[in-house]
Amino acid sequence: MNSHALAEERSLAIHGLIAGRLRADPGLAELARERVAAWLAEGSVHRAYAEAWRDLLSGPFERLLDLLVDPGEAARALRQCSPFAGIVDPRTRWRIWREVRERLGP
Repeated sequence: MNSHALAEERSLAIHGLIAGRLRADPGLAELARERVAAWLAEGSVHRAYAEAWRDLLSGPFERLLDLLVDPGEAARALRQCSPFAGIVDPRTRWRIWREVRERLGP
């Protein structure tokens, strides 16, 4: 498996976990909203991505959850610039990375 495909699968798995955590605690989305607001104020993330996340975070909650687990190209591009950093602790992230690598093989 090439490293790009592996990274995409890891991101999808991590964002699946994030979707579950958001479903259990919708208040976690506020952290992402604050991060996106900072991106827009600072210009630290390309405006198109920041605006797309802003729109998702202010729209229907199910639409956001669906995007987090969508394997499509547009969702994959957005996940590369995710405002959900910090929701998954490093130990859990490393466990997911290891599990995905083992599942996909060499």
